[in-house]
Amino acid sequence: MHRSSRSKSLLAVTGLVAIGALAGCASGGTPTATDTVTVPAPSSSSSSSSSSDAASGVPSTGTTSSSAPGSSSASTPAGTADAGRCAASSLAASIEPGSGGAAGSVIVHLALRNTGSTACTLQGWPGVSFVGGGNGTQIGAAAAQEKSSPHPTVTLAPGKTAVAPLKITRAEDYRKADCSPRTPDGFRVYPPGSKQSLFVKTSDWTACSSADAGLLAVQALVPEGQATS
Repeated sequence: MHRSSRSKSLLAVTGLVAIGALAGCASGGTPTATDTVTVPAPSSSSSSSSSSDAASGVPSTGTTSSSAPGSSSASTPAGTADAGRCAASSLAASIEPGSGGAAGSVIVHLALRNTGSTACTLQGWPGVSFVGGGNGTQIGAAAAQEKSSPHPTVTLAPGKTAVAPLKITRAEDYRKADCSPRTPDGFRVYPPGSKQSLFVKTSDWTACSSADAGLLAVQALVPEGQATS
């Protein structure tokens, strides 16, 4: 009876120790099959670097753009347009026959020829006015620019010519009091975009000193042979 009681007590103690060990395993360092293992999140340094590159304009691929800021992929890059424009010093101006015009006016061609050794471009409307007094003083109003006319960029090889149809209204169609007629020395011509002018000597037409009597109207420059007027 005494031995039996001792055996039972020993078994009870052994059982408690085993239970404690099992509990320690479940809560200790070796995870069971049902434990969740937390994996550290990947570093965000690479994505923030890409965002920084995008914000600063640097391509994320590590390549650099071959075009400077503001440049264009067109045949004439921005910043070189002035270099290609025909300067007044490389042009010669003249008046050539035109379409003849209508009653009370005549249409002639204002011709600009490239006298330089390299190609250059012209685009738009020239500035034109009568001048006189032997000193280039403007007479009357400058030519009105007919903005509805075609205005392509004209590339002039050396020796080539662009023309602008120029309508000249007869001063005789105005009353003398409204016109104040005067014989000019010729025309002052500003190529498009130029602050320097050319002179075409002619006294074939009569000018009006009054700016209210607009005698001149000019179309844009086009390649020689393509003028419609």
